[in-house]
Amino acid sequence: MSELRFDGLSVKYGGLTAVDQVSLTVPSGSVVGLVGESGSGKSTLARAAVGLAPVSEGKVLLDGVDVSRSGRGRRPIQMVFQDPYASLDPRMTIGESIAEAMPRGLFRGSARGQEVARLLELVNLDPDRSAVLPGQLSGGQRQRIALARALAGQPEVVIADEITSALDVSVQGAVLNLVRDVQTRLGLTMLFISHNLAVVRYISDYIAVMYLGRIVEIGTVDGLLADPLHPYTRELLDAAPSRRSALLAAEPPAVADSEPADPHQPPAGCRFHPRCPIGPLVHPDRTVCVTDDPALGTSDRQHHAACHFAPALAAGAIQISSQE
Repeated sequence: MSELRFDGLSVKYGGLTAVDQVSLTVPSGSVVGLVGESGSGKSTLARAAVGLAPVSEGKVLLDGVDVSRSGRGRRPIQMVFQDPYASLDPRMTIGESIAEAMPRGLFRGSARGQEVARLLELVNLDPDRSAVLPGQLSGGQRQRIALARALAGQPEVVIADEITSALDVSVQGAVLNLVRDVQTRLGLTMLFISHNLAVVRYISDYIAVMYLGRIVEIGTVDGLLADPLHPYTRELLDAAPSRRSALLAAEPPAVADSEPADPHQPPAGCRFHPRCPIGPLVHPDRTVCVTDDPALGTSDRQHHAACHFAPALAAGAIQISSQE
């Protein structure tokens, strides 16, 4: 497998910058979980990686090679989409859908059918079902087919975009177990996108947190969840009931219920400052949050946290609560 790296990547649609100067590395053979609210730019980043969104600036690199220069042959990055009902052609059997994704000329004749059977077994489906149409399958089964179809392209990297959010709770766990098992067995490099921190914690080696088009914190799963250093990350963790008592003081953040800023007109300075529980709305003297971009100093901070007060949070000098 290969290392996936986003190098200063930006995606713009007219006056909207959906992804803004994102630099993120997915180490070879590892899983990076990407979390953030709806509209934070997670799916746009994923779509840019597979050529479905325009790259305005920066590059997507596989082992240092720009994927835009890889030609029109095998696609080294494959994506599993959120909606299992829209990701498969309803007129094609599942066997035909999987075979269509195979690199041209690699499998011929009976070898093609054997590879389809192998991939169906890999995702825990009976190979005899290759002649079935997608309409005869459940959502969980369709998502398994979508994963098999992605693997049929023999990718170096797989991107999974909210692949359990459209499924019933009763089948989400089974799909996650399958993804984790397949990733481990094949040593896949994977970017796993979700708004659910519990899901990301279960499947990932690293977590990256995205807000208004930018990465605001990244670290190992254990390190970031045990000691989050960006107020937005702590807000996301506070939304998970099982984490509330361990991560925050008894009283909730003062502005946790504020709406995100308009992505067409992101705030100056720190983009999170209009709703930050340790920012100028709560502490008017902290004007640095309004005037200076914290992204400029991330390389010197633990977890590369895009927060001016991350060192103070790390040292315990600042507590996130309605009263300090």
